[in-house]
Amino acid sequence: MRLVSSTKLLELQKKTSQIRNICIVAHVDHGKTTLADSLISSNGIISQRLSGKLRYMDSRPDEQERGITMKSSSIALYHALEGEEHLVNLIDSPGHIDFSSEVSTAVRLCDGAIVVVDVVEGVCPQTRLVLKQAYSENMKAVLVFNKIDRLIVEMKMTALDAYVHIAQLLEQVNAVMGELFASEVLENEETLIDKQQQKPNPKEDNNFYDWTSALEDSDDSNLYFSPEQGNVVFASAIDGWGFTVHTFAKLFSDKLGVKEELLTKVLWGDFYLNPKTKRFMKGAQEKAKKPLFVQLVLDNLWNIYETIVLRNDKDKVPSMCEKLGIKLTTRDLRHTDSRVQLQSLMMQWLPLSNTVLDMVCRKLPSPKEILPEKVEKLMCSRIRDFESYSDETKELKKDFLACDSSNDRPVIVFISKMFSIDKSMLPSNKPKALTPEEMALRRERARQMRDALKHSEKSEPIPVKTEELVENDKEKHATDEQEKEDGDDTAFIAFARIFSGRIKKGDKLYVLGPKHDPSQVLMNKEFNIDPNKKLKDLQSDEHITCAEIKSLYVLMGRELEDLEEAVAGNVIGIGGLEDHILKTATLSSTVACPSFSEIQYAAVPILRVAIEPTYPSQLPQLVKGLKLLNQSDSCVQVLLQESGEHVLVTAGEVHLQRCLEDLKNLYAKIPITVSEPIVPFRETIVEPPKVDMANEEIDSQNIDKGNATDIDPVITVYTNNKQSKIRIRAKPLPNVITALLEKSADLLKAISQYIKTLQGLNNNDKIENKLEDLHINGKHHLSDRMLKLIEAFKTELQNISSKLGPDWKDVVNQIWSVGPRNCGPNLLLNQTTDYKTKFLHHEDIIKEDPRFEYEGSFVSGFQLASLSGPLCEEPMMGVAFCVEEWTLEKPEEDSSHTFGPLSGQIMSTVKDGCRKAFQVQPQRLMAAMYSCDIVVDQKVLGELHPLIVTYIIIITFFKLFKTIIILMVLNLFKGKVIVTMVAVMIWY
Repeated sequence: MRLVSSTKLLELQKKTSQIRNICIVAHVDHGKTTLADSLISSNGIISQRLSGKLRYMDSRPDEQERGITMKSSSIALYHALEGEEHLVNLIDSPGHIDFSSEVSTAVRLCDGAIVVVDVVEGVCPQTRLVLKQAYSENMKAVLVFNKIDRLIVEMKMTALDAYVHIAQLLEQVNAVMGELFASEVLENEETLIDKQQQKPNPKEDNNFYDWTSALEDSDDSNLYFSPEQGNVVFASAIDGWGFTVHTFAKLFSDKLGVKEELLTKVLWGDFYLNPKTKRFMKGAQEKAKKPLFVQLVLDNLWNIYETIVLRNDKDKVPSMCEKLGIKLTTRDLRHTDSRVQLQSLMMQWLPLSNTVLDMVCRKLPSPKEILPEKVEKLMCSRIRDFESYSDETKELKKDFLACDSSNDRPVIVFISKMFSIDKSMLPSNKPKALTPEEMALRRERARQMRDALKHSEKSEPIPVKTEELVENDKEKHATDEQEKEDGDDTAFIAFARIFSGRIKKGDKLYVLGPKHDPSQVLMNKEFNIDPNKKLKDLQSDEHITCAEIKSLYVLMGRELEDLEEAVAGNVIGIGGLEDHILKTATLSSTVACPSFSEIQYAAVPILRVAIEPTYPSQLPQLVKGLKLLNQSDSCVQVLLQESGEHVLVTAGEVHLQRCLEDLKNLYAKIPITVSEPIVPFRETIVEPPKVDMANEEIDSQNIDKGNATDIDPVITVYTNNKQSKIRIRAKPLPNVITALLEKSADLLKAISQYIKTLQGLNNNDKIENKLEDLHINGKHHLSDRMLKLIEAFKTELQNISSKLGPDWKDVVNQIWSVGPRNCGPNLLLNQTTDYKTKFLHHEDIIKEDPRFEYEGSFVSGFQLASLSGPLCEEPMMGVAFCVEEWTLEKPEEDSSHTFGPLSGQIMSTVKDGCRKAFQVQPQRLMAAMYSCDIVVDQKVLGELHPLIVTYIIIITFFKLFKTIIILMVLNLFKGKVIVTMVAVMIWY
């Protein structure tokens, strides 16, 4: 039975300073969902005895079957601490690498995180990943060392050995945090140096230079996890207990006659109690003394486990409970399962839920304590400078920091994902409790029916219907007809957080797409928004729609509760936005609000299958189901090939199975046929071989060269109307330049977007007006930060190309575009003598040229060619296309009626030319390979090696640590995924 009513939760939602938005993150099977069950049981939603067994937050059947979490879900919990009431919005997130996108969407909505670490398995790859995600979002984290019971029952460690093991594990976690901190500081050090150089040097020393490292000036006092600071919990979620150092300091302060604050400081660390002087001394390890933490804490835990679990000594349980001040029921004392007795005892002595929620309320910030650095990260991407926004947009930073729900504050809401729910689970469709008047009316109807049955002895009984019954039947019939017309019993709810203002049912807000730029909208005085437009009606340059808030919900795990209005600082669900949002969006009452920065996903979709309906007549249902699946999953991609084949791309094998089940059972509801899974390839070219398969030089062989015909690597193509001539040559890109392009993908994408803005012109305008209106020869459109990043990229590329020979010496000045998708590892180089481009050179002056009008079409042709190569329609990688000539002759008469627009002809011609230039070179397919860690016990090492050699792998690192073997392998996928801990994807 729930201990707190919904009315109480709604009251707490209005107290922003008492709200905590947190998520639980960890490696898979480290105990996140079990911990969440313990916290939920504190509100009476589930029984404490079912914690870890019910898995309340895992509402999907496949989650229950596999025992892993596949989607992030939220629940609102009540907690009272020191007379103050708090509302904790708890989000449970997956730990499997296939569903790391769900972690990213959860982290974006939270202010704090609970990092769970299994003390036996230690810091795993996903642990490092979630720590990085939390740190990148400027979240404050607390640490929970879980499964300490395994050290006693399974590992058979002594209390002292366990203390050393936990201390080493704490150092490993802090080492990860220190590495993240140092890398961020060193990345920002260049900016700090620039600021120092701007300061005037002292007059007395002209050679003054500050050699102080940025790491020395940075404050990391609140970065690390430390038990004495109260941000570390030692727990066993499955047994329902947990404690901090402060918990035992409170228990032993009176017995030892020591102040609680002093005992908290010395209870963890290299301190021991001198029995003679009754003082706490440092140097327990040096003097071979037992540390205080072992003496006062771990020894007591070990005694309880040894007595109840290992020896099963039931006679000592009553006396043990009496000393601890605990009362067990007669049923628990007589229970045959010793583990149940242990759980009953420990849940009363050291309740896990109270310990963790106390730490959350004390150590994690409220929405009002959001950091200015986090606000700027949310408002602009990594390559955009906050100062580049207009004054109206920069003023919104104050609204973020205030987190105020006043009516005069602008509404700012971020939606991290859309999730589906059966319409029968909506509060409006659930049966409601009857009022006394309705119950009296039903009793009257039942009495009338009984009387009618008694008086109808000879004829068939005819039920008597009152006017209300007839009216209800009509309403029910109309509802059934409406449901049949809809034909869809799936509703979409937006997973959102309010950062400013308040929203109510019926409010109309702007839906800002991920590509929305407030600067362009505010500069356009004639900008209008059609309130009737939906997402599918928008043009390529439109990113704003207007939507009405139809419903608001409090997220309660498996259930939803209706909400009339919601205020700043809360995590809520919003209904009725499925026609306006695909995956993520920003809601605001002003168009000056920028769209939130893009969520950084740790995993990318790489495993693909082809899908078709078992019965071809059901193709429309499949198309509709794929659209719904694409909207409900933030990490899935749905592609339609040129051949008409539907392709589903997922993050891994488990993710693929979940998507296929959802497609068959929830969205399409038809039988489907699925191909064998494959991983993507990359198409590339290499230098012509110099030796044959016998390792002999080809040039020195006696070959009749008179009959040989050399293929010209330069391809000459013409448009259909012969007005444009293009000469293209393809050559392989050096690996160092390819790596630099991949590393700088965000910067290159921003540059390409800026170039598109300059070229987004109407065909009816004259070229002179276009250049004048857009100020294309100016550079004030780019921020200082952007210009510095471009200069750094140019410098690094110039240093690399200068070492590669004369062919690449001038590559910086020749870059025309990168692809595919304007950020890929392929280059389009302009080697013409009479046409200039300005990809990296914004200060260059562009002269009037008729070809400028068709430059966008030229680049689009290159983008299409690099996105789909000629070998197997896979993206290209490491290819440079050199344009050696481009001529354009425009006759007076218009021939577009015969061959189509010249822009379209140029696009298709460039695409065909690039593909032909690619084909005359030696072609190769690059296979996807994965890097992962395999950790096994020494006992099963003999079984591991025969399994490994059956696959194509490369062992790059092998090391033996006592009983643990660590192998670093590169695994080539052949249709199926055999590893689950994916770290890095590379191409060979």
